[in-house]
Amino acid sequence: MRIMLITIFMFFLILSSYAQNKYYIYFKDKGVTENSKLLKTSEQFKLAEKELTSEAIERRKQVMGDNYITFEDLPINEDYIDIISELGIKIQNNLKWFNAVTAYLDDRQIELINKLLFVEKIELVRTFKQKPEEYSLTVIQPSLSKINFLLDYGPSFTQNNLSEIPAVHDLGIKGTDIIIGILDTGFRWKTHPSLQNNKVIDEWDFIQQDNNTANQAGNGDVPNQDAHGTSVFSIMAGNASGSLIGPAYDAKFYLAKTEYVPTETNVEEDNYAAGIQWLESKGVDITSSSLGYSIFDAGQKSYTFPEMDGKTTIVAKAANLSFDRGVSTFTAAGNEGSTSWGATYGGNTKGKIISPGDAYNIITVGAVDFNNNVVSFSSRGPSADGRFKPEIVAMGSGVYNASTSGSYSSGGGTSYATPIAAGIAGLLKSAFPHLNNRQIRQIMIEAGDNVSSPNNDRGYGLISAKRVITFPNLNKINNVYRLNKIFNSFTNVKSNTAKVNYKVGNGSIQNASMIQDGTYKFYFDFPVQNDGQEISFYFVYETSSASIREPANGEYKSKYGSLITTYSFVSSIDEEIIPNDYTLLQNYPNPFNIETRIEFKSIKETDATVIIYNLLGQKVRTLFYGKSQIGTNSFIWDGKDNHGLIVPSGTYFYSLYIDGIFHNKKMLLLK
Repeated sequence: MRIMLITIFMFFLILSSYAQNKYYIYFKDKGVTENSKLLKTSEQFKLAEKELTSEAIERRKQVMGDNYITFEDLPINEDYIDIISELGIKIQNNLKWFNAVTAYLDDRQIELINKLLFVEKIELVRTFKQKPEEYSLTVIQPSLSKINFLLDYGPSFTQNNLSEIPAVHDLGIKGTDIIIGILDTGFRWKTHPSLQNNKVIDEWDFIQQDNNTANQAGNGDVPNQDAHGTSVFSIMAGNASGSLIGPAYDAKFYLAKTEYVPTETNVEEDNYAAGIQWLESKGVDITSSSLGYSIFDAGQKSYTFPEMDGKTTIVAKAANLSFDRGVSTFTAAGNEGSTSWGATYGGNTKGKIISPGDAYNIITVGAVDFNNNVVSFSSRGPSADGRFKPEIVAMGSGVYNASTSGSYSSGGGTSYATPIAAGIAGLLKSAFPHLNNRQIRQIMIEAGDNVSSPNNDRGYGLISAKRVITFPNLNKINNVYRLNKIFNSFTNVKSNTAKVNYKVGNGSIQNASMIQDGTYKFYFDFPVQNDGQEISFYFVYETSSASIREPANGEYKSKYGSLITTYSFVSSIDEEIIPNDYTLLQNYPNPFNIETRIEFKSIKETDATVIIYNLLGQKVRTLFYGKSQIGTNSFIWDGKDNHGLIVPSGTYFYSLYIDGIFHNKKMLLLK
């Protein structure tokens, strides 16, 4: 097939002497159909697995279980790539998640490729104009950093202290063993005193296609190409006592140079997609990008704000796929707050968020000043489909950072707030390595200072490292759900006084001692319950001077069988998260007397049916027939059939039919 195609098309081949546009070339297949179940013994599975590090596989298993390789992970058919290459076309990026490659093409090459039977379509890469950063020069007093804390933060103290990072550093939590990936303009980290000793595992330049992410003037980089990325990296992980210390200064890093800086030069979003795909395969726990796309070069195909819906842009799709594979994803909200970008949508007249900040599960970060006031340039929400954005805020005005000259400067933008937030997530993961990305997302949101009344200016509020690591979390050990807690008083807790008070459903409150693990952490193993049972709990303990209750008011809540914990007045935020598979949950309560709740999770809007059957297999009730919503779909069954008659006690089955597959579970009705 290859020889025949090359023979037919070779005489058409013309080397273009004028500027070409960049295109996606989408393929029709990968050798298997998208709905095929991948067997671990298959050649496709083995090839996909080879492209992942052991860290990536283990992280995926946390959220995907044994189905940690999906159709998107299969490599692109090598024959297709070879044929296109033999046409004299240089492939720029291999986007296996989208079954596509990108290349610069002229009209004749487009005509040739359109005739290839294995090509699905060709689509212009949307190109963008770099938006300048907003800058502010806030005077910071470095001497404050030496008061009460072990580290000397120098002028970076204000940005750290606003998010209560120094107190967490004093516990020895500094991001150790966590792997973070950063996507930006480039990184001159090897020569700066605050970065040169950082643990950089690997780096890749997606513009020059080599492993040097610092400036390469001879290859077309402009003098300030790596300035922005260097600053961002230093805000997250700088480590120069008396000058600059970032929240996750002891983490490990992968660096991806994906953004081309010059204001009038195009920026290709496929570099971002290729970059985040690369970082995920390397096993990063967290990605942080201070990039965003909204202002376009003349004559190019552009996105509009209604397309900021979390599922349209390539960068949003790539972020969603990365999250599905267990990565905690962070990005800047954008600096459009003072512009007209999307301002007529969503009831908020400020300029709106940009992509990938619209992605479903990404934590989008807005900017506040040192007084915790939202700065004017910080992009606002909602997303085009009405979700709260940004999720959280951090200091993004007067942020102290490293400059490529080897010295330091002060600047601002949501770009500078994002590495603070992502660095705090690194502290959380370092303190509790068992946490998956869904738990991290929930805790980061719960730890905002505006969580009881979120809005589209500051989302769930200012992120606090102290609130993050002291928020209770769960892990599962040998089928037992363990509750973990660092108390707000840190090391000043009298260990024999630490207790958890909890109740299951509407039961009575039970009191149990917590076990200290030898450090500042405490834990308690819940007795086994039925999945779906709601558990409410709070903590009490004593210090040398006071008796303390956490939380001071209200209770934390969880459902047995889930790893998500939440505060009592917060609605179930985790339901905004897109699941990575269709899942039919166990009904609760079960057994039940009057009514029970039946839920399933859907990865997309699609046709779905939920039917209840008796033991004889006879249809009793059609509970749902229609389009599912993304996320959790919830229904109440009142024990009646389709005619409104009460059914007798006994065992019943409920079945979900979705995307061509049946899912079944059993329940017990007791009168």
